[in-house]
Amino acid sequence: DRVVEICRFLRDDPDLQYNMLIDLTSIHWPGREKEFEVVYHLYSMPRNDRVRLKAPVDGKDPRIDSVCEVWKAANWLEREVYDLMGIKFRNHPDLRRIVLPEDWVGHPLRKDYPLRGYEREEEEREEPDTAF
Repeated sequence: DRVVEICRFLRDDPDLQYNMLIDLTSIHWPGREKEFEVVYHLYSMPRNDRVRLKAPVDGKDPRIDSVCEVWKAANWLEREVYDLMGIKFRNHPDLRRIVLPEDWVGHPLRKDYPLRGYEREEEEREEPDTAF
């Protein structure tokens, strides 16, 4: 619940200075009470030091606050996590799909996503174009 506050502290504290967001990703843990983790990899250029921050997220309605106001680089990374895992980032300036088409069903990096994807109905399938 305090991820923005913690990230701002890690960035602004003179003894820490984690001023670069290297990566932001997520992990799906089916069966856990908090089914998801959002993982932040931070780097302090002045100290040449790294830290990993993990934030647990509920699986029923996966939402967490956006850290775009702390690091602008979070914008695209949060969009990717939203697209592929379905975690929504509150207060994100432009939360929409970034990899998959807007009409895509599901989130393919979740562990419960079918390996071959969801099958479309027979009448919706198109025959492949074999003309060269």
